[in-house]
Amino acid sequence: MNIKIIKEDKKEPIYEFVERKGKGHPDTLSDNLAEYLSRQYSKYTLEKFGFILHHNFDKVGLLGGASEVGFGYGKLIKPIRVLLNGRASTKFGDEKIDVKNLLINWSREFLVNNLPIVEPDQELEFHYNLSTQSSPGKTEEEDNKNKSSKKNWFEPRGLEDLQEVRFLFSNDTSMGVGFAPYTKLESLILEIETTLNGDIFKKNNLWMGSDIKIMGFRYKDDFEITLCIPQIGKYVHSLDEYKRNILFAKKYIENIFNKNKIKKNKIYINTRDNYEKGELYLTAIGSSIESGDEGLVGRGNRVQGLISPTRLMSMEGVAGKNPVYHIGKVYYVVAQKISDEIYKEFSITNEVALISQSGRDLFDPWVVFIHVQKSSIGDVKIKNIVKKIIKEIPNTTNDIINGEIMIC
Repeated sequence: MNIKIIKEDKKEPIYEFVERKGKGHPDTLSDNLAEYLSRQYSKYTLEKFGFILHHNFDKVGLLGGASEVGFGYGKLIKPIRVLLNGRASTKFGDEKIDVKNLLINWSREFLVNNLPIVEPDQELEFHYNLSTQSSPGKTEEEDNKNKSSKKNWFEPRGLEDLQEVRFLFSNDTSMGVGFAPYTKLESLILEIETTLNGDIFKKNNLWMGSDIKIMGFRYKDDFEITLCIPQIGKYVHSLDEYKRNILFAKKYIENIFNKNKIKKNKIYINTRDNYEKGELYLTAIGSSIESGDEGLVGRGNRVQGLISPTRLMSMEGVAGKNPVYHIGKVYYVVAQKISDEIYKEFSITNEVALISQSGRDLFDPWVVFIHVQKSSIGDVKIKNIVKKIIKEIPNTTNDIINGEIMIC
């Protein structure tokens, strides 16, 4: 295994930008829907056939509907369109899988749970666009009667067409990255969004929508954040009430700053509001997906739950990818696990990158790159952590399927 370790002090930059798209943001909804479909399909085929069949739902999308909203009311007048894109095995041997109905039912279940105001029969519209075509690599020249064939990738005749059962390999040349610990700004933004979108806060503040988006900026010790916070029209009865909710949210966030001992801060909320024109972030269901906005997998938070462009990062769309061998998911999750473990064991700041080569042994990355702060920790101890966690990739797959690992 080619493990490169660099020990070099890396000063915290004097500035950073960090973004988080809340759980009701269209991109986050698309990510989580794709991931939900992958988990459900994985568990379904594992239970039915004993193996996770080939699939990828990382091209799933949501297209916004239309809504009417005002103080004291709100409703959808055009449905949210769910684009079920990607590929999946529709059979195993002679047994067919009703993928279309399974995905539609799972999608409806997910959206009702994540947008509880939605009426699924009237306000959701499903477009099924899945393919069973394999990636380049199949040929018509070889005799495939008794051999594994890429031609049968999504219509496997039996175990002979599930190559990963015999040899777990990388499906792509790509990379996954991890870093630890989070900066103060990263931790702050995560805490603010998960608190405002948490069950306790929502129970006491029914007006709060889920499409909360936060952009944070730090320069030296000065922190500034801008938030978009939707309010649900049904629970907001006047402009004065809308304003009071904004003020309440701001004071609540100020308490989080104070708890984290951040004294120099500025908080901006709904900067596009124009009270004179009546242009407000007032919604029917709490998300911009109701009114023309769109969401696509891979445009939102990284595996760390954040978008941190001043960090080591990869643009892979993780959600919905096959959790067995898709590098864009498996190596991203594993890189973060390695980084977390290094910090847990040695309390040293670090960054990790795992790079694959298509077709290469999944347990033998092309390059493992680790950047740690200067310390007396020997390379062998760090390499042992790397080897241990990479060896446990099948366990990581199980954790992903069971929803025990945050993907976005």
